[in-house]
Amino acid sequence: MKAAQMNAYGGPEVIQVNDVAKPEVKPGQVLVEVNAASINPFDFKLRLGYMKDMIPLKFPFTVGGDVAGKVTQVGDGVDGFKVGDRVYGQAAGVAGNSGAFAEFAATSAGQLAQAPKGLSWEEMASLPLAGVSAWQAMVEHLQLKRGQTVLIHGGAGGIGSLAVQLAQHLGAKVTATAGAGNLDYVKGLGADEVVDYQSQDVAGLRDFDAAFDTVGGDEFNKVLRTVKRGGTVVSMGGYSLDKALAAELGVTAIAQGTKVTTAALDKLRELVESGAVKPQVGKMFPLAQTRAAFEALENGSVRGKVVIEVLAKNVD
Repeated sequence: MKAAQMNAYGGPEVIQVNDVAKPEVKPGQVLVEVNAASINPFDFKLRLGYMKDMIPLKFPFTVGGDVAGKVTQVGDGVDGFKVGDRVYGQAAGVAGNSGAFAEFAATSAGQLAQAPKGLSWEEMASLPLAGVSAWQAMVEHLQLKRGQTVLIHGGAGGIGSLAVQLAQHLGAKVTATAGAGNLDYVKGLGADEVVDYQSQDVAGLRDFDAAFDTVGGDEFNKVLRTVKRGGTVVSMGGYSLDKALAAELGVTAIAQGTKVTTAALDKLRELVESGAVKPQVGKMFPLAQTRAAFEALENGSVRGKVVIEVLAKNVD
């Protein structure tokens, strides 16, 4: 089978599509024939070696986490899945799976769920990590309630575009940041107000009940200042969190590590099937052009999710 792999840390140029053996299914896993997959910022940060001390990779390493496809084999000890099921979820190699950007992926049954009905393979594949991230931030960590105000920093990205929709569905008053070219797009997702972060520093915004930072880095500390005393800020990249600043401001700061589980994916499916949240697919690339797909995500030229088509045209 074909798989997109890396043999060293580095830029998109380290990605090659190779012929590899079909992965073996371990107890607790299922084998998925992959129709589509999608790239997350975690994938390119892993490739660049940002986490090599915490998560060392064994090369060659099959890249990718988000996956959508059909179950072709069920391992020992697995309940709830059968051959032919349409599923979505995570197949990341760093979690003991075989990697998503391949024609077949062996992955833990606990990181998969029955896929939402009425979606294309590309739309299904765009959802797992971004959708669960938005759900965990808005519902579990911020516990967002009707009438509250929330700032979503990075509203045009894969996670932010879903978070805006979910926050609006929960009844919050939503302010989101975006670049000048994406203001109307984010407004169309349901934001009450959209701020151009290229002309206005996010640190100058004030008095929100809660905030969700999808950008990370030093931006987390800027977003801390936007929330009222007693409020909560969640960040997808909180490695540079200034704990002393958070304490001084009286703000609860959470660096979110998203956990994609069957239960979380089931909740996300309900939101999608009800129409509360719609997938945002930005651009699609065939598996052979995985390197170009990474380049598109990293240069910021795509709104929404970048999707890898594997067998995406073979939709029933």
